[in-house]
Amino acid sequence: MPKKFLGVCIVLAMVLSLLSVPASAQSKPIQISLFTPVQIFNENTPIGGLRINLIYGRNVSVTGFDWGLVNHTTTGISTGIQWGAVNLNDNHFTGWQDGVVNYTKGNAEGLQTGFVNYANYASGVQFGVVNYARSMKGLQIGLVNIIKQGGAFPVFPIVNWSF
Repeated sequence: MPKKFLGVCIVLAMVLSLLSVPASAQSKPIQISLFTPVQIFNENTPIGGLRINLIYGRNVSVTGFDWGLVNHTTTGISTGIQWGAVNLNDNHFTGWQDGVVNYTKGNAEGLQTGFVNYANYASGVQFGVVNYARSMKGLQIGLVNIIKQGGAFPVFPIVNWSF
């Protein structure tokens, strides 16, 4: 994929995710975090727009673009693009997660790309070296693919699926 095309896709995704942010008196449009609690807004604040985590950032949810070394969301539902070395979601995530480790305790809907991808329930595509879903509606592509319930195979190399 040409770098220029990828750049255009990133900018377009950021603009679309910012336009889709619901108006809320509680959410803040930007968050910058060195590590929690050293961040602009406390961890109980939802972010609707852009969050940059230089080392580690934690908020209840992020809608938009979430970028950093370790990105952590807790009780809220997060949507958009999440890029980091480690992406942790204690609840649900919808969109694209890209990192070395993508871990979503709840439902992951969309695309997970990384070395290790984990979701309680995945809907979409997991692309990585190790992919795990307790249950899934979609496709896994990787060296080790695990779908605990309802998959074509419980464990299978290269590709696994459940529709």
